[in-house]
Amino acid sequence: MLRTLLRRRKKALSAEDVTVADRPQVRKAVTAAALGNTMEWFDFGVYAYLAGTLGKVFFPSSSPGAQVVSTFATFAAAFIVRPLGGLVFGPLGDRVGRQKVLAATMIMMAASTFAVGFLPTYSAVGFLAPILLLVCRLVQGFSTGGEYAGATTYIAEYAPDKRRGFLGSWLDFGTFVGYSLGSGLVTVLTLVLGSDGLEDWGWRIPFFVAGPLGLIGLYMRMKLEETPAFKREAAYAHAQASGKRADEDPVEQARQSGRGRVREIFARHWEAVLICMGLVLLYNVTNYMVTSYLPTYMTVTLGESDTTAQLLVLGTMLLVVLLITTVGRTSDRWGRRPMFMAGSIALIALSYPAFLLIREGGILLPAFGCVILGVLLVMFAGTAAATLPALFPTRIRYGALSIAYNLSVSLFGGTTPLFASALVEATGNKMVPAYYLMVAGAIGLLSTFFLHETAGRPLRGSGPMVETPEQARTLVARSRTAAGRQARDIWVRLRHPHARHPSSDDECRAVREVPGLARRRTGLAPGSFDLVLSDAPYVATVYRRRRPHGAARAWEGGADGRDVDRVCARRTGRCVYAACC
Repeated sequence: MLRTLLRRRKKALSAEDVTVADRPQVRKAVTAAALGNTMEWFDFGVYAYLAGTLGKVFFPSSSPGAQVVSTFATFAAAFIVRPLGGLVFGPLGDRVGRQKVLAATMIMMAASTFAVGFLPTYSAVGFLAPILLLVCRLVQGFSTGGEYAGATTYIAEYAPDKRRGFLGSWLDFGTFVGYSLGSGLVTVLTLVLGSDGLEDWGWRIPFFVAGPLGLIGLYMRMKLEETPAFKREAAYAHAQASGKRADEDPVEQARQSGRGRVREIFARHWEAVLICMGLVLLYNVTNYMVTSYLPTYMTVTLGESDTTAQLLVLGTMLLVVLLITTVGRTSDRWGRRPMFMAGSIALIALSYPAFLLIREGGILLPAFGCVILGVLLVMFAGTAAATLPALFPTRIRYGALSIAYNLSVSLFGGTTPLFASALVEATGNKMVPAYYLMVAGAIGLLSTFFLHETAGRPLRGSGPMVETPEQARTLVARSRTAAGRQARDIWVRLRHPHARHPSSDDECRAVREVPGLARRRTGLAPGSFDLVLSDAPYVATVYRRRRPHGAARAWEGGADGRDVDRVCARRTGRCVYAACC
């Protein structure tokens, strides 16, 4: 028993263990990370809204339905190489640093998106045109394999524990701002140029805009510093390595390599990987269904006009942008697990009614359906960036999150437009997207059951992060108090090894409110008593040593040290409780 108690004993925090967040650096980190996500999703918004136009430009010999499928197949091809990007950039970010990898992904992503604007059309070079488009998409997919996981890791490691949900939600705020900018630009070009002008040359303009955005994002990321958690982990690894030569410990050397880290992720953290993949599936199937497939579904499948579909989905994105930081702040207060669970249940229950409303035609009813889907989406978008990095320890956080996130996105998220359009084309059932979302909700609900709550708690492998020095001092003082109580509890258990003891204040049992002086038998030992004085601002619990029944004297404040083991008091106000402290 002594060994068990000592293993459970937690070391008290010191001032060096608690990190005080640098507010200007936190703002800079959140802005730079969110801008990279804005760049990524600007491309997605442009590609989703130009799917029909790009199909005519690069796949002109196919039928309209086949053009859409071919365009989304090229879209999905980028997600095939995303796990490769995660395998490369993730472990690399754990070894050389988050900032360097995020700068590299920004360069590749901006350059490949900018290059799409210069591609020749099918009428100019024939079959070479779709091949060049595919190459650009593959480079984009490879770079984004390290983008989202790195950005979430960077923000999570800079954010104070009690504000991680709010600050992390700004990353996905950048996601939907980028999508809204891309889709809004395409909508304006459609209204100004018309379908013919857009198909002729106007489709190139949104890709040209990506170049300046990428340069701004790269400049901001080059100015960033490494996160405090990574600095501390790197210093610890350096200290460990300096104590022994690398050739004396080949096992540790292999473990520190990229391949060794990947093996460690799947061997020791497979449960967290599966939970992460389930939550990412839930979020990204909903995300890509609304952002990438819904405009095409409304125009090609339901026959709505391009302008109507684009305005409805754009309005949905603006709703998500308005609500997402509020949802992030709410997850800091209520917890990540309740948010995901409520969203999963709502997705199962409301997907079918939402698509029924969208099918009705017109403006009002489809707008209500889009609002329902937008609210469901923001439940996951505002919570994901704070939830996913907390699943893994600092040493492998970037790599594990990159691998799990990109595997799930590639298999289930990015392929959603392709599978949904192909199933609608094959079955003729226009409610297939609703069924698709309901299955995703069921998988997300199952994953949430195994999710541990992380709101307000330090990241795994990292110390506490607070906003002010006063919060740091308070946290250290509370930790020392808790460590002292735990040490005292060990001492009491050793003094009374055969008695039943409350392990903490949380396990104390409430005692009924009594007038005046009350006495009741306790489970500490035979002949022991709780003596509760109800008309005082404190409740005192006295544990007496074993003695013959009836030998305990009446107690009216104070205690006899000869026959009393512990006297504990706690302020209670009007109600009376036993204080097991």
